[in-house]
Amino acid sequence: MKVLLVVSVLTIVGACAHKRHSEKLADLKDGIRFEQENHISEFASTIKASDLKSIVYELSSNDNEGRKTGTYGHNRASKFIKDYYIKKQIASPLGGENYYQSIPKSFLSKDFNSSQNVIAYIKGSEFPEEVLIISAHSDHLGMENNIVNPGADDNASGTAAIMEIAEAFKTAQLNGFTPKRSIVFLHLTGEEEGLYGSRYYIEHPVFSLNNTVANLNIDMIGRIDDRHKDNPNYIYLIGSDRISTELHYISEEANAEFTQLDLDYRYNAENDPNRYYYRSDHYNFAQMGIPVIFYFNGEHEDYHQPSDTADKLNYDLLEKRTKLIFATAWYVANNTQRLVPETL
Repeated sequence: MKVLLVVSVLTIVGACAHKRHSEKLADLKDGIRFEQENHISEFASTIKASDLKSIVYELSSNDNEGRKTGTYGHNRASKFIKDYYIKKQIASPLGGENYYQSIPKSFLSKDFNSSQNVIAYIKGSEFPEEVLIISAHSDHLGMENNIVNPGADDNASGTAAIMEIAEAFKTAQLNGFTPKRSIVFLHLTGEEEGLYGSRYYIEHPVFSLNNTVANLNIDMIGRIDDRHKDNPNYIYLIGSDRISTELHYISEEANAEFTQLDLDYRYNAENDPNRYYYRSDHYNFAQMGIPVIFYFNGEHEDYHQPSDTADKLNYDLLEKRTKLIFATAWYVANNTQRLVPETL
């Protein structure tokens, strides 16, 4: 009888705890409401498939020789990115026309020359010391036996997405909608060699890591994998709920409001044998307790092959995925309350 009584009490307590958890989740979801939807859609409309395509073709051209870290080709691509921000009048946090966070050879593998991350930003109007970082790696595999690995999807697609997102936020600023928090557009080097660029940034942050509210990391979002041949309207999200439940639901609400993609979380599983959560630059931010989302289209037959060429990307889909990231960034940057790094 006593055993039954204890079990009954535990059942009641467990039910109450579960109810409180459910109510807390419901309150969190209900509290996420996009305002200025028309303006968000207006500025998101500046993100165009044709512009993304133009950038991807430039970055993945043979002139950049596969963008291997520390080489002429990657340096050339970095200059293209820097010149883009100068042309769009998007400032550098490093001052003047210095958009490069230089990384010495001694920090990189012995086989690589010095390299650079490229950094631009828009200063926040109300909470400028708080920053949202949108990142993508700009390097790739370089050349093998005089054959260029163009890396159109990996990761010219993510690099182009950041540049278009930056232009959309700049357009918003010019129309009187400066983000409340600062937004950093971070193009990382050395990802293919071991996440060197993001590790260097974490060890030498340009902005306080304690005031870095989130990292949205983009790595391969221009293609369709075999799982989704019949349903290309998707994107994989990895890590969105691991540090901040709030960020996860912001992302879901952004998608429901603006893009209606199929958000596929299969690779977010703790037991995912691919371990994608640990394999791109967001992971170095996550290790610091910074909430992250990793946007990814999955591997395909051209992954890390010379056949990863610009003509194979789906640019309408790349546009849609980029708009999802923009809308998510808009909320994180403009919400009155800072994002909470807490899982429920």
